Amino acid sequence: MLKENPVFKRMFELGEEQAGKLAQQLLSNEKFVATMQTVVGNSLKAKGMLDKNIRMALAAMNLPSVADVESLKKKLDDLEEIIQRLEACVTKLSDEGGR
Repeated sequence: MLKENPVFKRMFELGEEQAGKLAQQLLSNEKFVATMQTVVGNSLKAKGMLDKNIRMALAAMNLPSVADVESLKKKLDDLEEIIQRLEACVTKLSDEGGR
């Protein structure tokens, strides 16, 4: 309903224009871009440290990490595949033995 109102539509368009201009000005400022790169880099380092500390805490409590659970799931999937192949071989052998 508000989107159909021409006044609100024009206000929205002007807001988009101003936001675009502001973003363009910020991204053309080398100091701003360098600061943002530093912030992002520091955030990634902090996340890495947090992940490491969580893994250590889980290990200390003898609880599995997500990676441990995924590894176990892969091993179980591999084991299930081997069992299916063995079942197929046993079935084939029993069919041949019944002849």
